Amino acid sequence: MTVFYCAKCGTELTEELVALPVVPDVDDADDGRDKETGRARSTVSRGHYAIDPGPWGAPFVAGAAPGRPARGTGRKLLRIGFGATISAGWRDSVVVHPDDVLPRLEPFILGDNWSGCCGPTAAHGPNLACLCGSRLATWAADCIGPHELHLDSLRVYAWHQD
Repeated sequence: MTVFYCAKCGTELTEELVALPVVPDVDDADDGRDKETGRARSTVSRGHYAIDPGPWGAPFVAGAAPGRPARGTGRKLLRIGFGATISAGWRDSVVVHPDDVLPRLEPFILGDNWSGCCGPTAAHGPNLACLCGSRLATWAADCIGPHELHLDSLRVYAWHQD
């Protein structure tokens, strides 16, 4: 069991969570999305977490594939209107179920970092902060992408308990 804390102030951010060996694959079929919000099912189930070794979120750099991705892109984040881009953001983020963390964080709304028609896209950087002000999480919850919350591995720490 693992509990995550804010590295700046020590605030407990999660209850005890169980580690998953990898970030689960996303079933992004339209029938798997919430009919009211358009959100996909959360990538990680409640009470669990996984470490994402790949880059996540902003900044984005030019990608190799031309064209504009359509809805249903699994775990890829989109930056509509910028052509083909790929994430060059932080690595080794902690992916958790949004409901395991959201009650303990505040939206950090600055410019476009909360934009999206149905929720935050996560394409513009961290959009959630600890009560102390540390911008330590990015929540993706828009209808065009995944539904997951990433904790910045440099701004949180884990306490492992057996």
